[in-house]
Amino acid sequence: MDVISIINRITALPPDDRDKLAGLFQEVTVDKNEYIIEAEKVANFVYFIGSGSCRIFYHKVEKEVILDFAFPGDALLSLNSYVHGKAGYETIQTLERCVLYKVEVRALLTLFANSIAIANWGRKLAELETLKIESRLMSKLFKTATESYQELLARAPGMVATIKLGFIASYLGISQVTLSRIRSKI
Repeated sequence: MDVISIINRITALPPDDRDKLAGLFQEVTVDKNEYIIEAEKVANFVYFIGSGSCRIFYHKVEKEVILDFAFPGDALLSLNSYVHGKAGYETIQTLERCVLYKVEVRALLTLFANSIAIANWGRKLAELETLKIESRLMSKLFKTATESYQELLARAPGMVATIKLGFIASYLGISQVTLSRIRSKI
């Protein structure tokens, strides 16, 4: 996915503002298993996935709990860092070699101060990320593991097959054995 498509996925901008914002995007290629954002550290960049996939997780006692997966077009950010400039709780790691676009938060804030359209784009980004969190919460509270797995498949059908079963089981809050049973019925 290219920069313009990613920008427009959040909300369309007038061409001049879109070009200013696109000028902040720096393409980087990141190898498999690299950490993009780390818990308890301030994230100074927002990332967008051009290609590849990532997992978003946190550490709980002696294990990792998967919060979500991210696929092409998705934003990777610590909302706490983006909004408050403080360390977040999540860690984001690549699951495969990824092409990412990184944008420095300070540079974004400068554009926000100079363009209401770009500021609204940034607000829309925060709103969409907040809605993702709400959706994850509602899924955990009200959906079965089978329903959540089917939603994950619908989001990225070709990519789910490349994710380790243990990661998917953690995301669903079930054992790998239960996940195997779910997969055999779908």
